[in-house]
Amino acid sequence: MTEGQNAPLSPPLRLKVWGERACFTRPEMKVERVSYDVMTPSAARGMLEAVLWKPQMRWIIERIDVLEPIRRDSVRRSEVSEVVSIAKVKRAMNAKPVALGLDVTAARQQRAALILRDVAYVIHARIALTGKAGPDDNLTKYAEMFKRRAGAGQCFHRPYLGTREFAADFAPLADDEAPKPIAETMPLGWMLLDIDYSGAEPTPLFFDAKLENGSLVAPDPRSREVRR
Repeated sequence: MTEGQNAPLSPPLRLKVWGERACFTRPEMKVERVSYDVMTPSAARGMLEAVLWKPQMRWIIERIDVLEPIRRDSVRRSEVSEVVSIAKVKRAMNAKPVALGLDVTAARQQRAALILRDVAYVIHARIALTGKAGPDDNLTKYAEMFKRRAGAGQCFHRPYLGTREFAADFAPLADDEAPKPIAETMPLGWMLLDIDYSGAEPTPLFFDAKLENGSLVAPDPRSREVRR
């Protein structure tokens, strides 16, 4: 995600997303899912990439506005306790006989989850070009492409609010639309900003998040407030 940090950026782009339930899982919770109080910048990037993604461009999240009061709900979810092993997949790719099936009935487990309900956000972001951009690629091209796709409801896959079972609706905002964030200021604690893929191994980036008058500002990954 650090490629081209000093590159020119597109004008600001906005996308409203909403849904009945959301779970932006805190990574320190190993067994039972507990959601952050607010959508994370990495989840926001995933939503935008569901609408438009190309190797020649990348999304930079600047701010997330919270439009609905933060409501929590406790639910029990069915999950599986195991996954198909990589070793079995490699054997199958080498045309060796192997059973890839997973017995969901035997592996099913019920786990509690603390999730969010009735959420709505406005994602503020810009587009930057990557090193894979060619002479025919420019910021205006991709910004207009995003507006067309979002306005038509087009997406590569259905955007989701943290986990795939919590599908999200989305729509672009007109220039004269300015939804008002909730009037709440509160510390959110250390939050996942994004994953840095520039090194030999993917590295999670965290920042001390704060909701100010209903808005969460995403810091520059290079800033001192970001921790690895």
